[in-house]
Amino acid sequence: MNLLFSIDDHYTTQLATVLLSIKVSTPAQHFDVYVIQKQPLQNGDQLAAFCQRLGMTYHPVMVKNEMFKDAPVTDRYPTTIYYRLLAHKLLPTDLHKILYLDADVLCINDLTQLYATDLTDYLYASAIHTGLTNTTEVINKIRLQNFDADGYYNSGVLLMNLDAIRQRVQPDAIFNYIRDHILLLPDQDVLNALYGKDIKSVPDELYNFDTRKGQIYETISFGEWTTDWVVKNTVILHYCGRDKPWLVKKNSGRYTALYKHYFHVAQRLLQS
Repeated sequence: MNLLFSIDDHYTTQLATVLLSIKVSTPAQHFDVYVIQKQPLQNGDQLAAFCQRLGMTYHPVMVKNEMFKDAPVTDRYPTTIYYRLLAHKLLPTDLHKILYLDADVLCINDLTQLYATDLTDYLYASAIHTGLTNTTEVINKIRLQNFDADGYYNSGVLLMNLDAIRQRVQPDAIFNYIRDHILLLPDQDVLNALYGKDIKSVPDELYNFDTRKGQIYETISFGEWTTDWVVKNTVILHYCGRDKPWLVKKNSGRYTALYKHYFHVAQRLLQS
């Protein structure tokens, strides 16, 4: 199973936390961990040793600056917004599928079924977050002019069909779109605007559960998706928003303590 991340030195422990949770929840797989980075991570050797300890293989993926010579790059649009969109230009050509994950997620059940999703005729698989109002969906479709898409996809969990992406996702199309539009979430907006109709929907309650919205999930499922249900069934918890669990000092949110446990163990293993 190929995993993809994009981090800087501020997120080493968070990445280790994700990896630890994946290994605990999906023990039968071997993992190749590809990490896109602009500069070599200061703790790269420590991270490589951590991966080896988990039975994973660490692959640093260095960004080639020449890729962005024609890209619109500003304070609002740094080169980092392009990494996940153009990952296929950086990864080895013999990779056919990879799962991109944000570093603020936690895996609490087996990833195998998500990774096995059939991407024939699709570029990506991703989830539309539950709880968006119909008005918000309409606004997003008008804003991005992607009326053929099922909805607005969250790019924090993104299964990639690399063979198809190499054929159809071109840097110039991305650069031109960013030049011509004012975007709220640049890389996620581009993904939805240009490729939304080529994304296969997967259920967010399973594969991209927004931890801020536990009560909303429970309400729309008529009481089915309780915390007990999530623990048994949800695969990926996504700690969206500004109040990240590794920063929160008080007991806040249903799933904060769970994250803090994994974070503590990962931190201890990194330092041992």
